[in-house]
Amino acid sequence: MREEGWQAYLACVEELLRAPQVQAMREIRHHPGVSCYEHSVFVSYTAFRLAEKWGADSRSAARAGLLHDLYLYDPKSLPSYKQCFAHPVAALRNAAQLCGELTAAEADGILCHMWPMARHIPRCREAAAVCLADKLCATAEVLQIWRRSALRVKCVHFM
Repeated sequence: MREEGWQAYLACVEELLRAPQVQAMREIRHHPGVSCYEHSVFVSYTAFRLAEKWGADSRSAARAGLLHDLYLYDPKSLPSYKQCFAHPVAALRNAAQLCGELTAAEADGILCHMWPMARHIPRCREAAAVCLADKLCATAEVLQIWRRSALRVKCVHFM
């Protein structure tokens, strides 16, 4: 990972990373051995890089990636099949409360990140970047590839 790439990424999301709502995601277990915060930063950075490569708005992709799982409740409080559909809506609501106003690409990225499991299909490249990043990152987390990543060290130790 290039340090200048990490710094460009931080310029897009640093204010959000410091928000108490985003920091609260550290306490929510997401995938085995991974907090919701770790997962969201991983998705955010990956979506940022994909958007850069695709000529899309990398800032919107990074912000949507960071906020895509900002549901802020215990996911075990819902049956797993309902969590798939409910958490993007809760995350979008919480992100709008946190940010005031979201761009259309940010809102689309948050709401559509569970496609194709959920019915909302991404309508822009930034949302497609978040959706793909979410799948790639979840796979890396479940396969334990994430544990050995240099990016994980940066994510876990930021703040």
